Amino acid sequence: MFLEALGSALLGFALAWAAVLRLPDRLPVRAIVLLTGTLGGVFGALVTHGALGPGHFLATLIGAVFVAAVLLSLLIRPASRRLRRSAAV
Repeated sequence: MFLEALGSALLGFALAWAAVLRLPDRLPVRAIVLLTGTLGGVFGALVTHGALGPGHFLATLIGAVFVAAVLLSLLIRPASRRLRRSAAV
């Protein structure tokens, strides 16, 4: 379980680092993004390990990356900051 947690934290951190490099203007402060990716990876590993049980190392890491990616996608802001009004206004 320790290797799963460590591996998932590193994968979440790497995913967050790639997101910071790829979308610097659409994400909040770098520290928040890196922390979210790392903790998302550990939480994803915990949930996946709890669902599948021991002995599924690769599946646990895949689940961790999936949860980290979902949490990081929630941090992305829209590209433009203009207010868009509906046609009824």
